[in-house]
Amino acid sequence: MSRPERPKQLLALTAEETMLQLTAKRTAGDVRFTAPIIVANAQHASEVEAQMAAIDLPLQALILEPFGRNSAPAIALAAIAAGGGDQALLVMPSDHAIEDGAAFHAAVERALPLVEQGWLITFGIDPHSPETSYGWIQTGEEMTPGVHKVLHFVEKPPLDRAESMLAAGDHYWNGGIFLFRADAFLAALATHAPTMLEATTRAMALAKHDGRRIAPDANAFAASPAQSIDYAVMEKADRVAVVPVSMGWSDVGSWDALHLLSPADEQGNSVQGDVVLLESSNCLVRSDSIRIAMIGMTDLIVVASGNDLLIVPRGRSQEVKRLLDAMKTA
Repeated sequence: MSRPERPKQLLALTAEETMLQLTAKRTAGDVRFTAPIIVANAQHASEVEAQMAAIDLPLQALILEPFGRNSAPAIALAAIAAGGGDQALLVMPSDHAIEDGAAFHAAVERALPLVEQGWLITFGIDPHSPETSYGWIQTGEEMTPGVHKVLHFVEKPPLDRAESMLAAGDHYWNGGIFLFRADAFLAALATHAPTMLEATTRAMALAKHDGRRIAPDANAFAASPAQSIDYAVMEKADRVAVVPVSMGWSDVGSWDALHLLSPADEQGNSVQGDVVLLESSNCLVRSDSIRIAMIGMTDLIVVASGNDLLIVPRGRSQEVKRLLDAMKTA
């Protein structure tokens, strides 16, 4: 269902609101936060504006990337748009689910004293399984209550290492949520990714402005390396800390993950759209087009979107990428 013209962030998957709307609402109405800066692909500009208007949430700025360059350059654009000073930036991917907003806000509060001192903060998700599809963070000494120095970042591990880290108790999932001062992040870029800083600074200096919309210069932005914030900065900087938090987090990275997040009936079925189920249990069934009728089925994921129909056993939805690759060559 996630397609280039309408990616996961713009879909309503876990609630009536879209993933983007749910993310933006996490700070709405709180006097500690300003209006959000959203960084998006230029082709999604109108849809992003429409979704924010639908929840009556004004924007500080909408930065429209001409093309993707991964997370580090995108965050650099936002830091520059925010003024590049001592403002604290809370960086939230717009395709995550967080069930316990109060726990998230409490984690932010724990981090702020170190943020004010120039530390770069990431949030470690309390792990409940030996996930191999996430990066992990090993915690070091506790610097202030609930905030630890990062000892080591771990790329997506093999299963045996993930099991060891889970058992050790001092490792957390890397959720990709960050908090730091704009100037601290830009200073880290100057040290560890100067070409990226130069390219994004020039792209913003030459940007075109249309109301809240900011369109960075495409030629200047193209000179930036395409790197994640973890690779470009967090794994290299000295003053990096992690706040472990249990907040019902999910990156909604698969249909199995969505099934766990979705309301279900007494038989464990989560249904959306034109669906008829009889004598079936523990299934996720969604359709935005055709009617789906099932009888006597257990532990299936069935999704109809447009002209495409996906059928996969629960537990194997991470393999959808293999199907997409096969469909491209069919």
